[in-house]
Amino acid sequence: MNKWQDWVNFVLGLWVIVSPWTIEHVMAPGGVVTEAAMWNHYVIGTLVVILAVAAIYAFNAWMEWTNIVAGGWLAISPWVLGYSESLGLMWNALIAGVLIIAFAGWALGEDQVSGQLSKSKRG
Repeated sequence: MNKWQDWVNFVLGLWVIVSPWTIEHVMAPGGVVTEAAMWNHYVIGTLVVILAVAAIYAFNAWMEWTNIVAGGWLAISPWVLGYSESLGLMWNALIAGVLIIAFAGWALGEDQVSGQLSKSKRG
């Protein structure tokens, strides 16, 4: 089941991967990016991209739930990993995390509704 929300999460995952470098070196030079922040963004971004691609080709609810957890972690990670002083990265992680949660949840909701509709048409 090909959902447009998974394509959005694919793009968001790519952004999460490149955003530490882009934000701190291009958009807000002079900022300090910790190694923990960089690795966090690389790992979470890669996970979101892989799950989005997998969901595009073979939708499974656990993929969306995993993206919800990854987005939640990304949203709180600036405070847990101690890089909330870097305002660009902090806002980026918070906004990207919330968007990943929203689009994965939206895909889950649509799947639930379409599943209920197909059941009602059969029975």
